[in-house]
Amino acid sequence: MIALVSGTVVATGSDYVIIDTSGVGYLVHLPKPTLSATNDGDAVRFFTSLIVREDSLTLYGFATWAQRLLFDQLLAVSGIGPKVAMSLLSSLSPDDLKAALASGDVVRLSKVPGIGRKTAERMVLELKGKIDPRGVMAGVMPSSRDSELIDVLMGLGYSAAEANAAVANIPADAPDSIDDRIRLALRYFGGL
Repeated sequence: MIALVSGTVVATGSDYVIIDTSGVGYLVHLPKPTLSATNDGDAVRFFTSLIVREDSLTLYGFATWAQRLLFDQLLAVSGIGPKVAMSLLSSLSPDDLKAALASGDVVRLSKVPGIGRKTAERMVLELKGKIDPRGVMAGVMPSSRDSELIDVLMGLGYSAAEANAAVANIPADAPDSIDDRIRLALRYFGGL
């Protein structure tokens, strides 16, 4: 397996770069945020995943090892292939993706191109307990106002993950009134 490629970028395409490594050029597919930060002539190092198919050998590259591990976890979901996993990593940052999976935010996941509601639900179900959200919101404690709102939502029968997802989707400029914030949180559930 090819786990790491480092060298100089000699060409870029719509979703890939070609990296010259001691005279050998590797075509490596990258998530859009990583690709947009990469220019011809850059010295780069990407953690890679080699996907072997009957008719192709395809390298997918990632800026960090954690991102590469997340790609592998996505591939473990039935119905998720490398292109859909790359679409997820291109549309959401790794932290946002992990937070959406950990909180069961099907609405956010289904907004990613190539991901429908059923696929988003399957991802949440199959990755439940496998995605470590620690570090995703490290050091971010809910305000006392939001803690009260989370308690109210949990009292209404929503899980902690559902309550946290609803609170996270309340606009920053929302009113401070608990009644208004409850209404906004319940609208989130209405959209599910």
